[in-house]
Amino acid sequence: MIDGPPKQLAERPLSPRQTGEDLKPEIALRPQRLDELIGQERVKENLSILIQAARVRGEALDHVLLYGPPGLGKTTLAHVIAHEMGFNIRVTSGPAIERAGDLAAILTNLRPGEILFVDEVHRLGRVVEEILYPAMEDFSLDIVIGKGPGARSIRLKLPRFTVIGATTRLALLTAPLRTRFGAVYRLDFYSLPAMEAIVRRGADLLKAPIDQDGVTEIACRARGTPRVALRLLRRVRDYALVRADGRIDAQLAAAALELLEVDPLGLDDIDRRVLSAIVVKFGGGPVGLETIAAAVSEEPDTIMDVYEPYLLQLGFLERTSRGRVATRLAFAHLGIPFEPSPEQSRLL
Repeated sequence: MIDGPPKQLAERPLSPRQTGEDLKPEIALRPQRLDELIGQERVKENLSILIQAARVRGEALDHVLLYGPPGLGKTTLAHVIAHEMGFNIRVTSGPAIERAGDLAAILTNLRPGEILFVDEVHRLGRVVEEILYPAMEDFSLDIVIGKGPGARSIRLKLPRFTVIGATTRLALLTAPLRTRFGAVYRLDFYSLPAMEAIVRRGADLLKAPIDQDGVTEIACRARGTPRVALRLLRRVRDYALVRADGRIDAQLAAAALELLEVDPLGLDDIDRRVLSAIVVKFGGGPVGLETIAAAVSEEPDTIMDVYEPYLLQLGFLERTSRGRVATRLAFAHLGIPFEPSPEQSRLL
């Protein structure tokens, strides 16, 4: 049983609050509690039950895995969970933990109930994962002392803690690690009303005067992604300050976003280059991801994780066994007549 966080820890905020004038914009815009989060209602409801049950029992929270496209709030949600539980959060990432000893040092310094947030958890090395398995399941750490015939293994007991993992590539997570998370939640793209509420809240916190049409203009071009919405809001605020009187309306927001090369559907220059490569260079496909990446000078993982999910959601692309295929909607968006080949007709 966990008696709760130390008094000095419970009485101080676990992350910066919105009241500070010197906070970085990214931190100030982050919600701190579940009731401040906008959207993801099903995930919020499930997490609320999970957190309340753990608090009633006086136990550490079960391990949580969050997955979904980048920018949907996985890191923010991890900090919200820590704040709701009243315990500190230690933040790291899969690529940062290179050796088993690195993870062992982190685990042995955890206090009861604390949360270890591992971003890009799918990129943990296999040796590091082997150390994490007993730590998550049995709250113990197996250490081998010495080498050769004289080597011996000792087991250290760890305090009950919580691992929150975040990943954009659930399929790359090994099955043994995935099954050790007691709660797995997917974060989806946000609806337009949710995006409008996020933009409105961000504008209020940034003290940026904006009317409803300006809010809608930014929300429509934010790709259903809060991180994108808040980034665009800050750039539109800058534009309004320099080119106008500081107030944001629909016309000013549209002008600022056109300057940023963000079109009315939220597609930026790379999105259009990806679509154009498939449609113009490869006749609409099918074409492989590696070929697309080479054509636009981007990494294949970046296209798959950052750009492709939104193009799929818009219905501009289809994934097939032969590769990516552009749909009729993609041709129409680029203003190119849609004349599918017989192979495309079979695939679409």
